Amino acid sequence: MQTKPKILVLFCGGTLVMEENKKGALATPNKSKSIQNLLNIEPNIKKIAKLEVEYVDNIDSTNMEPAHWDKMVDVISKNYDKYDGFVITHGTDTMAYTSSALSFALQNLGKPVVLTGAQIPGGKIETDARRNFVNAVRVATMDVAGVFLVFDEEIIRGSRASKVSESKLDAFETINQELLGEIRVDVRFHHDHLKRHKKKLKAMSGFEPRVLAITLVPGLTEEILENILDSDIKGIVLRGFGTGNVPSKHLSILKKARQKGIISVIDSQCLEGSTMMHIYEVSKQALDAGVIQAYDMSIEATTTKLMWALKHAKNYSEVERIMYKNYTGEINIDGKETSKRIIC
Repeated sequence: MQTKPKILVLFCGGTLVMEENKKGALATPNKSKSIQNLLNIEPNIKKIAKLEVEYVDNIDSTNMEPAHWDKMVDVISKNYDKYDGFVITHGTDTMAYTSSALSFALQNLGKPVVLTGAQIPGGKIETDARRNFVNAVRVATMDVAGVFLVFDEEIIRGSRASKVSESKLDAFETINQELLGEIRVDVRFHHDHLKRHKKKLKAMSGFEPRVLAITLVPGLTEEILENILDSDIKGIVLRGFGTGNVPSKHLSILKKARQKGIISVIDSQCLEGSTMMHIYEVSKQALDAGVIQAYDMSIEATTTKLMWALKHAKNYSEVERIMYKNYTGEINIDGKETSKRIIC
């Protein structure tokens, strides 16, 4: 008799297990009730895998912190050789940040780590929790390696996922890249994915929390940015216009940040496309001021990668090298696969 794959479920709470409280608001019940809610979503799941649950936390994902990412990395690292795959149940609001963070922290990952959740609590008849949880477990048993986000019909590379809807059941999209796979009557992966391997996992937890993402708006004053530089900030992700354009009046701020050892990364506010800061003079001047550009990375990948780089690099040059290195398919600098459309 063939042994069923062993899957470790890292429990982090989220809508998947929430219930309405006395005020009618969704909230997480106590630890034991939440885990029981999860296991009750589909009792027959034991037919495809042997599940065990490891408690990480029981929170609304709005309250997710880098310390939680470190704990997930630690749990996976300690249990890596005992299980065939890992599923992380997670709230949707920050799931793409977690999937990006884990993509960088779990180096040489040779097994699937799959994040999923729900838009509707598992106890409701119209829930999407059963479908998402079952499909996440199915993917975790397959001959694939890497961090994935499984939601609705989509299998998304962990470092390319972004939440784009607060109410649609297909709440996530893959940014500047095709889907890694799809859930149809079967589970279909496209050709561009890693298969399981036996390289030694290299767990590199640690994220610098003193990072701020700022979206530029017309009229933003230098005084506001100046005050940020006077704080204990270590890194800034500045969401520029279009291809990464930054108003000329902010160039002096970027230069001051560089002088103070604060790393500035320029991302685009556009959902699709890439920073191409050599095209316009305003953005070229920003490059000359010492900023790093995000190219086609999502805001989630850009932010978590900078947090991770700041914790593992000794100087600006090392941070720059890390930000421009492609670890898991999160960045494409040569632009061959980057969408030519810029959607703002």
